[in-house]
Formats: sequence, structure tokens, C-alpha cells
Amino acid sequence: MSRTLSPAAPAWAWLGNALALLALLAVAIAFGRWQADAWWVAAPRDGRWIAAGAVVLAYAGFCGWLLARARRQAQVSAASPSDADAVVLAWASQTGFAQQLAEHTAQSLRDAGTPVQVLPLDQVTVAMLRERHRVLFIVSTTGEGDPPDHVLGFTRGVLGQAASLDGLRYAVLALGDRSYDRFCAFGRRLDQWLHHHGAQPLFDRIEVDAGDAGALRHWQHHLGQLAGHLDLPDWSVPAYRPWRLQARQWLNPGSAGGPAYHLALTPDEAADLDWQAGDLVEIGPRHAQTDIVHWLGQSGLDGTTEVIVADERLSLAALLARSRLPDPAAVHARTPQAVADSLQALPHREYSIASLPADGSLQLLVRQMRHPDGRLGSGSGWLTAHAAPGERIDLRIRRNPSFHPPSDDRPLILIGNGTGLAGLRALLKARIGAGHYRNWLLFGERNAAHDFHYHDEIEAWLHDGRLQRLDLAFSRDQDCGPGNHVQPKTYVQDRLRGQLDRLRDWLADGAAVYVCGSLEGMAPGVDAVLREAVGLDTLEAMATDGRYRRDVY
Repeated sequence: MSRTLSPAAPAWAWLGNALALLALLAVAIAFGRWQADAWWVAAPRDGRWIAAGAVVLAYAGFCGWLLARARRQAQVSAASPSDADAVVLAWASQTGFAQQLAEHTAQSLRDAGTPVQVLPLDQVTVAMLRERHRVLFIVSTTGEGDPPDHVLGFTRGVLGQAASLDGLRYAVLALGDRSYDRFCAFGRRLDQWLHHHGAQPLFDRIEVDAGDAGALRHWQHHLGQLAGHLDLPDWSVPAYRPWRLQARQWLNPGSAGGPAYHLALTPDEAADLDWQAGDLVEIGPRHAQTDIVHWLGQSGLDGTTEVIVADERLSLAALLARSRLPDPAAVHARTPQAVADSLQALPHREYSIASLPADGSLQLLVRQMRHPDGRLGSGSGWLTAHAAPGERIDLRIRRNPSFHPPSDDRPLILIGNGTGLAGLRALLKARIGAGHYRNWLLFGERNAAHDFHYHDEIEAWLHDGRLQRLDLAFSRDQDCGPGNHVQPKTYVQDRLRGQLDRLRDWLADGAAVYVCGSLEGMAPGVDAVLREAVGLDTLEAMATDGRYRRDVY
């Protein structure tokens, strides 16, 4: 049963404690009057006085901790909205780490204006999951794949029963340690149960190995998308390495969609050319130089003034370029160093890597994004417009083992749309380099004439037999049917449904399925076709065995 405190609960708690103390005092006085003889035959030794004092202090500290904990719970409850539109954030923790991450997550969402209700997972019921629209889970795995102790009842009472959760959207942050055989087992079990009973993921499960900061930043990246506020500050800034923009090519002039660019970056140190197909990069974006000049003009500060941040000496303008810009009016009469000390780094942006180290450069496929007011997006604007050729790019490679290609020669089905082709291209390069040619690519975009990215390369692979099959869906290239009626748009999931028999044959031969691209529309549509092809139980078994993997956003 779930229990919450009303706003008046702390006052009642204080009154109750006061009455209890008065009652204890009255009892002590009464016993004191009954005592006729001396209290002690001999005075206690000094050591006993010290021990008694220590016990009293320890008890007082314990009571203080209980009181502070009750206050925090009361504050959380008082601030926790009960409406169905609020995000529920449920945590399961053995050591306190998951609870700490839940508090950070809740604060980030609240700062972005998103209402949040935080509670331990053992207070979550099936009825609550049916009523709420969005639930985030942050759960630890302990021992050999066990849930934290306080949620054992939840595993029996909730995970042990069937439920209809078609209206629920959720996400799971699973904490674990890869040194154990059943890594993140409880988080995976929870995710599978939710998916099995009809809930739809807001984004795919994120697994954190021993508190990996990169995986936690990936969680933050999705929180920003969830809150509609991509500039949520990073909990920890990536340890960027210096790279250079070597080349930039606009791939789709004339497209009905946003401009898409092929980018090639090279490191200052050759040893940094080290990643696997499926890995991601975190980019440290920067403002356009014109924006910095404009801000300095409004603030009245001299951008050439040197400041020191974390033992680094640089100009104020250089620091501003990679920082969140405060209100210029708020920094008047402040010294440049004081302003520098108050600045917060721009949050990172994530992109799939489209190449292999053997290509000699780290290549990206980036779509230029714009805010409603016309401003370019922080990351895409920096990479596709503001950065000049040869300019430094702050970059960190983040391992993404859940999307690495199979190590054997099993068949591989690659499905994606838009810039999701970047990750699939790297996987195909890795497969071809290993001599594994049974590959099937299904790709969707808007117009064949403009948006078939890397088409020469892909067509060459198909012609040479290194890519066995290619199915394309260009949604804006629909012909008119009888009576000049426009035919329904065809998407990549429709192409897959049209190949159900072939799909079943490939899966029967042990094929793995990798999906990369849009979480809205494409990924759920592909998931529905796969369920239709093999059934939900088989699809979940494939995910457990690593034969069904997704990198969607």
C-alpha cells in the first residue's frame, strides 16, 4: 500500500514527539519521588560517564537523521504532483546510488519545468502503472542478478502478475557491474516485463557499468529530449580530446527535409583513432563567433581578457564560446574572472559514428536542426555551420557495446531511417572488412533524388555481393493512383512487412536485427512487424540473446 504525507504531517509529528517527551519526563519524576535511598552507592567512574554521553549523542544523532529524512520525504511528497501528466520516477537501490541518481534526475526535470513524482519502487502498483502516462525507472541489480532487498515484494506482487499497460510510456536506467555474470539482470527483467505487457519505451534501456559517467550522460541526453529542453546541464562534463574538422559536405541540397552533412574529423593524436562500429561520440558544442561578439557588446566586457578556469588560462571570449551564456545585463560591474567562475559548460551532443578507424577519420552524418525561433541547434549548428575547416572540435568517443556487430558470420539485417544510416554504415563496413557478406539493408528517407545518403558506396556493395539485399522506402516519392489519388506514404517498416517470408527465413537462419534511427514512427513500426513475424516471446528472447539491438533516438 502506498502512503504519502500531507503538508500538515510535520506539524502533527512535532506535536506527537513533544507529548511523548513530556510523558517520559513525567514518568521519570514519578519514579524519582519513589526512590528513597541514594541514587548511586558510589559515583560512576569517568569512563562510564563518557560512555553514557556517547550513547546519548549517538541516539540524538540517530533521531536527527530520522527527522531530516522525514522532512525530505515530506518535501518530496508535498512537491510531488498527483496528476496523471506528471512523470513518475521510481527507484530501487541497495546502496543508495540509484536513489541519488533519482534525485538528480528529478531535479533536472523540474529545472526544465517538468512535474515529477519520486518514490521507491516498492510503492509502485499495477494500478498506478495503468493510470500514469510516463514512468522512469532507475534500478540496481545486486548479488548474482537479484533486485534490491526493499523491492522483493514488488517483484512478487507486480512482476509476478499480468497487466494491460498499453497507455504507459517508460524508460529504464539499469545499474550493474559487468564483473558479475548477470549484468543488470533486474533492470532487464523489469524492462522485459513492461514491454511484454504493452508499455512502449520512451527510449531504449540504458545500462550503466559501475557508475560509468558516459552512460549517465546518455541518460541525461534523453532526459533533455523528454523535457523538451536539450540544454539541460551535464552532471559531469566529458573529458574531451582535441580533434579537427577535416571535411564537410552537404549531402542533400533540394531535399524537403533539413540539410544533412557528411563530416570527417581527425584527432591531434593518432592514437585517438580507436573505436568499434556501433560506438558513439560526444561533441562539445560552441557558439558562433558572431554570437559571442554580440554578447560581449551587450555586457560591456573585454573578450580578450585572460581568465583561469581549472588551471587553464584562456581568453574570456574563448571560454564564453563553450559555455552557457548568462543574461548580459546580469554581469555588469562584475570582473571577467568573476564571470568566468560562474559560467557553466554547454551540454554535450551525441552522434553515431559512420566510419571505422581504418578509414583514417571519424565520420558523422549530421542533420542541421533549428529551434522554433530559427536559431541553429547547439551541436548541429557548430558542426555544420559555425566551425571552420581545420578548427578544433572537442570530442569524446563513448563505447556502446550493446550495438557492436556480431563477432561471427551470422546473417545481419540492418534497418534504419534518416541519419540513422550513420551507425548502419559503420556496421556494414565492419562486416565487409571481416568477410561477412550476408547483409540486408532496409533504409528509409524522403526523396530518392536527394536523400539516399552514401548511395554510390551502398550500390557498389550491392553490385559486388558484399550487401546481399537492399530495400528502400522514400516517403515523398509516391505516385498517383487511379483518379489521381496520392498513394499512402511508404516507410521502411512497410518495406519490411512486405518481405515477411524472407524475414522469417533469415531469422530462422540465426540472423541478428539491428535498428538505428527515429524512435518516433520507425522503431515502433519495425518492432510491430518483427512481433508479427516471430511472435513476442521469440522477439524478447532475441533481445535477451543480443540478436535484436537498437540505437534509436
